[in-house]
Amino acid sequence: MKIAEIHVYQHDLPVTNGPYKMANASVDFLDTTIVEIITSAGVVGYGETCPVGPTYQPQHALGARAALEQLVPALIGENPLLVSNLHQLMDLNLNGHNYAKAAVDIALWDLMGKHFNLPVCDLLGGAQLEKVPSYYATSVAEPDEVARIAKEKVSEGFPRLQIKVGGRPIELDIETVKKVWETIGHKARLVADANRGWTSKDAVIFSNACRDIPVILEQPCNSITEIESVRSRLNHPVYLDENTENLSVILDVTGRGICDGFGLKVTRLGGLSIMRTVREICLAKSMPHTCDDSWGGDIIAAACTHIGATVEPRLNEGVWIAAPYIDHHYDQEHPIRIEQGYIKVSNGPGLGVVPNTTLFGEPVLSFN
Repeated sequence: MKIAEIHVYQHDLPVTNGPYKMANASVDFLDTTIVEIITSAGVVGYGETCPVGPTYQPQHALGARAALEQLVPALIGENPLLVSNLHQLMDLNLNGHNYAKAAVDIALWDLMGKHFNLPVCDLLGGAQLEKVPSYYATSVAEPDEVARIAKEKVSEGFPRLQIKVGGRPIELDIETVKKVWETIGHKARLVADANRGWTSKDAVIFSNACRDIPVILEQPCNSITEIESVRSRLNHPVYLDENTENLSVILDVTGRGICDGFGLKVTRLGGLSIMRTVREICLAKSMPHTCDDSWGGDIIAAACTHIGATVEPRLNEGVWIAAPYIDHHYDQEHPIRIEQGYIKVSNGPGLGVVPNTTLFGEPVLSFN
């Protein structure tokens, strides 16, 4: 069995009731990229990568497709089951751009699952949960509005809430998190996610003001250096998100004790292959972490759910998917959705998603 064809699609995902606001970004729709790999045996695998606009991180949608145009031709004719070899081949043809390579990696795992008639989570080591905990991320908004949404999402069953903060006076962030805590208390685990939007001074002021609130600080400052400089002055656990750009960073920060856990993105790290390795590092270090992504449709949601299902429950901080913020699915028969705060893990072959490619129109790139 060889890789016979690879097609790349572009697709817009409108944000329901948008825009969605973070400390350094505001988006009305997301530009997602889908990769379709077809083998000589007729087995088909799908992958996806969807950065949150061009300013959240260096990754952006046009860059993903330009990178795929550079690296995909070298994969034609190769054995799709030799994933490690294909990663080496991609690296030989393009340095970096892990977020683009991730779409290929996810498609290969989907393809392997279909070839062996196994769900991807089984190939990744086996699911420890039939339903994976999810979490809801609020947009940056006024304190009363965020508290209202928090109460609503707790009633829907979400076990964890991520409160977006940053990009405004720190006093407003403090008021927001205090209002949420007063409203829901211990009914859900709380995270204050600044998306790099605080200065080191802001982080210290917030942590002192909210000393009595059990909240995790996710990516409070822009750089690891800034976070390290104030780590000893913070009263709360610190998780890294945007700084976790590759395996070397994970090894470095876990070794130096700079953080207490991670908000991990499948595509930023390079796909399910790298996430599997990071999962084992986190297990060895007892580091809680999420398995999610910046945005995307059913394909990336399924990938995040499958790797999330393999995480030891005590370290599982949940899987974030964009389904609550978008209004359609690629696969109407097997959509990936959140029900009462949890996502059911598909037991079908591969990712368990068969997208209707007519939704995507004609491929923007094709190779055979």
